[in-house]
Amino acid sequence: MSEPTAAPAKTKSKSKKLIIGMAVLALLLVAGGAAAWLLLAKRSAVDEEDAPVAKAQAAAPKTPPTFLPMENMVVNLADPGGDRFAQVGITLELADAKTSELLKTYMPSIRSSVLLLVSQRTTDELLTREGKEKLAGDIRREALRPLGLTEPKPLKRPVRRDPEGEDDEVVPQRPKVDDSPVRQVLFSSFIIQ
Repeated sequence: MSEPTAAPAKTKSKSKKLIIGMAVLALLLVAGGAAAWLLLAKRSAVDEEDAPVAKAQAAAPKTPPTFLPMENMVVNLADPGGDRFAQVGITLELADAKTSELLKTYMPSIRSSVLLLVSQRTTDELLTREGKEKLAGDIRREALRPLGLTEPKPLKRPVRRDPEGEDDEVVPQRPKVDDSPVRQVLFSSFIIQ
């Protein structure tokens, strides 16, 4: 009689293992689906944040920029003693040929402003990359002034603080679409003597 009772116990044991196995499998499927959903939701959120920049770039006409070279300038620098000078060649990168024609009419005013800007700088300022970049930004501002435009002020990069106070991390900024008619200032020559 002991044999008939042992068989139903083995059947119950097998069916319990089968139910547990199916429950684990269902749990894994649910967890995998949730993980996939979270990853796709995160990716679509990043794509949505990039969408305005991508749309603006797609909407911008794909015309090549126009370059407007200015005559080389020789300027005395603001060093003590006044015996140092700079020879600077500048080329303006413009949005289109229409802007080039408009700036040509204002070129004497722009050239005068640029000469004043460079003459206020010292040799030490102009020998560094940061000094040249600041000068380029100032020249761009002066080139936009006759058009009645101003250059937007650069945003400060936010710093992400570590709660433990160890390393601070600079958060990268998204590239902005520049719709300014004067896109950038390029130096074709830069000699300081």
